Amino acid sequence: MKFIFYSILFCLISLHSLVQAQGILFSQSHENGVYHSGDRARVVLSIKDKSTQVVTLKIQHNFSSYATEQKNYSGDSLVIFDQVVNEPTTLVWEARTKTDSGWIGLIVNPESYQPGTKRPADLESFWNKQKQALRALPVKVSAIAEPNSDPSYLCWNMEINCTSAKPVRGYFAKPSKAAKKSLPIVIYFHAAGVNGDWCRSKPEIALRYARMGKGALVFDLNAHGMLNAQPQSYYDSLDKGELYRYAQIGITNKDESYFLGMYQRLLRTIDYLTSLPEWDGKRILVIGESQGGGQSLVAAGLDKRVTAAVVTVPAMCDWGGTLVGRKGSWPYLFEAKQDRGVLEANLPYFDAAHLLKNSKATIVAEIGLIDQTCPSSALYAALNQTKGKNIIVTAPYRAHHFTQTAYKEIWETQVNKVKQDFIYEYLR
Repeated sequence: MKFIFYSILFCLISLHSLVQAQGILFSQSHENGVYHSGDRARVVLSIKDKSTQVVTLKIQHNFSSYATEQKNYSGDSLVIFDQVVNEPTTLVWEARTKTDSGWIGLIVNPESYQPGTKRPADLESFWNKQKQALRALPVKVSAIAEPNSDPSYLCWNMEINCTSAKPVRGYFAKPSKAAKKSLPIVIYFHAAGVNGDWCRSKPEIALRYARMGKGALVFDLNAHGMLNAQPQSYYDSLDKGELYRYAQIGITNKDESYFLGMYQRLLRTIDYLTSLPEWDGKRILVIGESQGGGQSLVAAGLDKRVTAAVVTVPAMCDWGGTLVGRKGSWPYLFEAKQDRGVLEANLPYFDAAHLLKNSKATIVAEIGLIDQTCPSSALYAALNQTKGKNIIVTAPYRAHHFTQTAYKEIWETQVNKVKQDFIYEYLR
């Protein structure tokens, strides 16, 4: 695969604004937080409150082991790390004073990370059988038109039958007068959860992407096959009942895994959209964050027709990292109290780190270097398997959720912009 790295460059104006907004500020010799063997990594912190005398540092190595130390603080800054780095590793620093806190991270030799589990020899045949079963099932579509003030675009609350226990459900939108073979496909996936607003498909999301460029065939896909536009009580009931801890369902049997149904639904969605006469026959873009990012990577790995993916802190990558001395990605299935051998025999079939092996899609990925939910090492272990081009944008200050809001402006202009520009260019 080819890697393109974007540096997160801090200009003087940005530094000044950060100092005003956040009590503890970090900088490092490579501002994107990415290093290679022989590089010197120097990490410096500065504290706005000049009366500070002591700072407590918590240092995390490979997202697993911790060390804590206290350092005296005086002057304008404090060097907390200054070493030549050589071995693949990740480091995260948390600094605390009586009134402030801050975090920064780095990664060394990211291209060297590999999955912590073996790729099953029959992985492709397993998934080929799933695809054959899906394509043997006659397509049945139920579509209810959504009210839309713009007659140039159409949107439906849609359901498509599937080999999984639950059907495909979501919102489908497209231009109303598109010519044959004129439009790309966009599939939007959601972050993890059941009863949160962020988990649900929405017509406005489908319509937003349908309006981009010269138009697109867009499906905002619900991960769980839940009904759309239901009362909150419906989603609360699922969260406490049928979908309680859904990621743990069937982890000891690949034929009963919850992720089997989730992935069957995304494959069914691709098959449906590619059957439409308006598809240009070339472009399929998948987009998602966290669990949605993981689904996007899975789609790129399981269907070679997917040509591009834009993912933000993606989940479901390198679950087996737990087995080799580092932290795996959400939902940490190898931490379950089950027979380790049984887990190793079943979980790799659903790990994006193995499913991406044959992908030639262009993947644009945002990686947070202090992300404890989807660690950078796990994400690289997955992305290193692809045969396509990877455009990696690292954010040394980003956790899974954006907690250090002082960096938001820099993130918008130097990280998020890379992703959005790619989407606009790809769909134009």
